[in-house]
Amino acid sequence: MSIPLLEYSPSSQNQRVEGYEVPNEDTPISYRLSAATDDKDIDAIIWAAYRQIFSEQLILKSNRQSFLESQLRNRAINVRDFIRGLGKSEVYRTQVADINSNYRLVDITLKRFLGRAAYNKDEEIAWSIVIATKGLHGFIDALLDSDEYQQNFGDDIVPYQRRRFKDRPFNLVNPRYNNYWRDRQTLNFLGGRSFYSARTTGYASKEEIRRVIPSNFMAMAGNIITNERNYQRVTASVVSQIRDMKIPDNSRETGTPQPTVKPTAVALPYRYLPGNRTT
Repeated sequence: MSIPLLEYSPSSQNQRVEGYEVPNEDTPISYRLSAATDDKDIDAIIWAAYRQIFSEQLILKSNRQSFLESQLRNRAINVRDFIRGLGKSEVYRTQVADINSNYRLVDITLKRFLGRAAYNKDEEIAWSIVIATKGLHGFIDALLDSDEYQQNFGDDIVPYQRRRFKDRPFNLVNPRYNNYWRDRQTLNFLGGRSFYSARTTGYASKEEIRRVIPSNFMAMAGNIITNERNYQRVTASVVSQIRDMKIPDNSRETGTPQPTVKPTAVALPYRYLPGNRTT
């Protein structure tokens, strides 16, 4: 018996508030299968679905789902079934689900399938339990069969980011994986041991260590490490220097004769005027 979805309190995000914005270039475009009249419109729907579910990083020719595209072109399936097939595809499992934790997979999938971010940590925990008990396919089915998906997209509309107010689109700011995957790959390469434990125990050879870190790592680390400084010793040294410092006496004695300056005649132009003596 599977665990029911835990209850969580929705927060007030943009998509839960009725908007009064003037339509502009940021207004999402609604791609409907019922409005498609030719193959060009079908191509636009397929492209929008790939861009929404696979995001910008996975739109490759090798990742195309030709079987699903053929069914959609022949109207054998609707848009919701096409989206469901993309979510259950091998590409989404290997390139998105397997390289992220359950919490981050919930956040990414909600953004791509429901067009919004997770409300809070409680919702991430609730859906992560669904992933743990029903797997990725059960999670995708639960989202596409939910009332929220049916009310906003139904069977005919490609999901989109709802009520994007000022932030950039999800598919541009949401990387496919984060440091969780990189750290896990490093630990798997080292056999579950950190680099420092592998170095101190001697189980890893120099070749294995050099594969993990760059060859000039020590040189780079030495450039950013500052020299150790004893602040108490430096303070005491500066205080002693100030205490022993002798300031020279620059005061002038009272009997010092003042220097005299003898005036020197300057030949100005008016001295050469007629009637003026120049000597």
